[in-house]
Amino acid sequence: MTAHKRIGILTSGGDCAGLNAAIRAVVHRAIDTYGWEPIGIFRATQGLMERPIGAVKLTIPLVDRLLVMGGTYLGTTNQGNPFAFPMENGELLDRSPEIIEGYHKLGLDALVGIGGDGSLAILRKICQQGGMNFVAIPKTIDNDVGVTEHSIGCDTAVNIATEALDRLHFTAASHSRAMILEVMGRDAGHIAISAGIAGGADVILIPEIPYTIANLCERIRLRQIEGKNYSLIIVSEAVKTECGEIVQVDTNRYGGIGHYLATKIAAASGAETRVTTLGHTQRGGMPSPLDRLIASAFGVAAVDLVAEGKFDRMVAWQRREVISVPIEEAISLYCAVDPQSTLVKTARGLGIYLGD
Repeated sequence: MTAHKRIGILTSGGDCAGLNAAIRAVVHRAIDTYGWEPIGIFRATQGLMERPIGAVKLTIPLVDRLLVMGGTYLGTTNQGNPFAFPMENGELLDRSPEIIEGYHKLGLDALVGIGGDGSLAILRKICQQGGMNFVAIPKTIDNDVGVTEHSIGCDTAVNIATEALDRLHFTAASHSRAMILEVMGRDAGHIAISAGIAGGADVILIPEIPYTIANLCERIRLRQIEGKNYSLIIVSEAVKTECGEIVQVDTNRYGGIGHYLATKIAAASGAETRVTTLGHTQRGGMPSPLDRLIASAFGVAAVDLVAEGKFDRMVAWQRREVISVPIEEAISLYCAVDPQSTLVKTARGLGIYLGD
C-alpha cells in the first residue's frame, strides 16, 4: 500500500451513460487497493470555485449503487469557460485561480477528470497553471477523442439509436413512408454510421461524406421501383445542407437537419416523410454493459496512474486493453469518421447510400 493520498474526481462537459460506473471504479480502486481518500467534486470546476467548496467524501457504500445509473452523481457543466467566465454584470472573468485554490484547500494529491477533448484541454491548462497532478478519462457519446478506440458513453448512445431504427422500420413499412432519424454527433458521424449499419438503415448521412438531394431522392425512387415502399434514413445532427449551410436550433446547438431533409425529399420524390429527433435520450438511461466495462477499466487504470506518479496522461482503450497516453496527444488528434474506414466500406457493401 502506498502513502495515504487524497484524490479528487469530477465529471465535466455533457453527461452520458457510464460516468457513474467510472466514479465507482475510481473509489473502489482508491480505497480497496491503496487505502486512499477519494473526494467527489460537484458540478465540475464550478464546485472548486464555490466557497465552501462543493465536494463530498466518497465511500464504497455510497458509490456501489451507481453502477447501473445514468447521468453523473457528481453533476457536470458545459457552460462557462473558467478562463473567461461570464459574470452577472456581463464581464468575463478569469476564475482559474479560484479553481486552483479550491484544489489546494481540499488538500488533494491528484485530480481525476472525466471529460471530452474540450473539457480535458481546459482542465489540463488549469492543472498546469496550478501545479495540480492530473489524470484524464475520456468520455463522449461522439467517440471523437483521439487515440482511444472507445470513450465512455458512445456505446449506449449507439444502442439507443439502433433501437429507435428497429422501431421505425415497422411504422415506416406500415405507412409507406421515408422515416428520418436525426441523431447526435457534434462534428463526427460515429453514432450515425454505427447505428445505421446495426439498425438496417437504407441511407446514412454523416458530416464527413458529402451528399446531394438529387442522388438521395434517386435512391428512394429506385427502392420504390423495386417494390420497397419505405426508406429508413439516419442523419447526424452536424450534417450540413446541400449548399453547405449549418442547421442550428440556436447559435450554440445543432438541430433541424432532419426536417430540412424531409422537406426536400417530399418535394423531390413525392415520398411521405416523417422525422424523429432523438436528442438527449441518447445521453440518458442505463449504460450498456460495454460502457460499464470500459468505464470500470478506465477508473481502475486512472487510479493506478496516480499511484505510479504518472500525470498529465489520459487512459485509453487500444487493442483490447487499457493504455495511457499524454493528454496533449489525445486532445490534438481529433477522431472523425474516416471515409475509408471499415464501417464505411461495410455500409457501402450492404448497399446503403452514404452520399458520394
